[in-house]
Amino acid sequence: MPRDQDPSDVADENSSADDPTPHTTPSRSSVGEVAREFSRLRVTSFGGLVAHLGYFRTAFVERLRWLSDRAYADLVALCQFLPGPASSQVGMAVGLSRAGYRGMAVAWAGFTLPSVIALVLFAYAVDSLGDISSSGWIAGLKAVAVAVVAHALLGMVKNLAADRERATIAAGAMIFALLVPGSFGQVGAILAAGAIGVVWLRATSADPDAHLPLPVRPSVGIVSLVLFFGLLVGLPMLVTLTSNDGLRLFDVFYRSGALVFGGGHVVLPLLQAEMVETGMIGMEEFLAGYGAAQAVPGPLFTFAGYLGTLNTTGPDGILGATIATFGIFLPATLLVLGVAPFWNRVRHIPTIRRALLGINAGVVGILAAALYDPVFTSGITGPIAMAIAAATFVALQSWKIAPWIVVVLGALAGWAFL
Repeated sequence: MPRDQDPSDVADENSSADDPTPHTTPSRSSVGEVAREFSRLRVTSFGGLVAHLGYFRTAFVERLRWLSDRAYADLVALCQFLPGPASSQVGMAVGLSRAGYRGMAVAWAGFTLPSVIALVLFAYAVDSLGDISSSGWIAGLKAVAVAVVAHALLGMVKNLAADRERATIAAGAMIFALLVPGSFGQVGAILAAGAIGVVWLRATSADPDAHLPLPVRPSVGIVSLVLFFGLLVGLPMLVTLTSNDGLRLFDVFYRSGALVFGGGHVVLPLLQAEMVETGMIGMEEFLAGYGAAQAVPGPLFTFAGYLGTLNTTGPDGILGATIATFGIFLPATLLVLGVAPFWNRVRHIPTIRRALLGINAGVVGILAAALYDPVFTSGITGPIAMAIAAATFVALQSWKIAPWIVVVLGALAGWAFL
């Protein structure tokens, strides 16, 4: 791409060239256009990863026709291949393809920051209440968390562990994560699942006609990948050498964002191991924030802002929230930029596709382990809590009630009965 050419121009050329179906694409897209669309999405995007991807498809494929169906499917495949918040990565990639790097930044800010602000305000409210461990509404939120994680797990089993081979990998990952607690157990389970997938699973072939309309120069991609791996390896060393609390907080959230596959719910066990088991936040506050995160639109990774605000071993408040939020989303940004120039070739490699199948099955197992500990063991304290969890699970799974409504009702039930 010529040095002075805007990425959005290349996106338009690519998106029209890869799909014979005509769809309207302006010659140059403004940052304001991207900001307007993501501002609309930020107030309606409840329901987690699958729901977010559905909202995006309705907006960008069906209504605006910014992308073809094939191009959008390829984009989703890329972001599900990468660790991190897939819905945020899809949103950033759409912004990038429409209005260059500024569009990417605006898309992320529009989709993410309102939820971060809401959860930071909730954290201040929790902090002002003092000891909340015996509050009924907190017990209700913890019971709702059981239903939310169980609902997410069921959907992931259907999509990512439907056959006996992948179900076996998922069960093995669950057992490993339970027997080896902490972040080492989760990361080890993911790596093992990917390796097993390479030698055991069979992958379907990639669509040779689909093309990913992301205009990123290979040089930018290489620099982004070097930064991604450099920070992943270098940050723990710097923390050890400097003992800086702010750097430690950034490292916790950077590693969590860099090592999580499968969407926001799977970050729960990693953050629980890093934050609760090290004393950076209490279990009651952790689960209360996780429950509250279900009541706001946007990606679940915005939970980081809440945790950073209440951090007790270093920067807290607004500074802690900023460090945590930036840390958990930075890996996703670097990976989108890093992989985009090479994805059209990499996605055809059978080994990569088999590893991805194994990793996705391993993610299911890790989430199953988290459902038991800490979510179930902390959230179900008696028959009433179990009743709240069961009722809210049915509301989510069978009645398709919006998650934020379920969270509010669960908190009210806890306040009234627990």
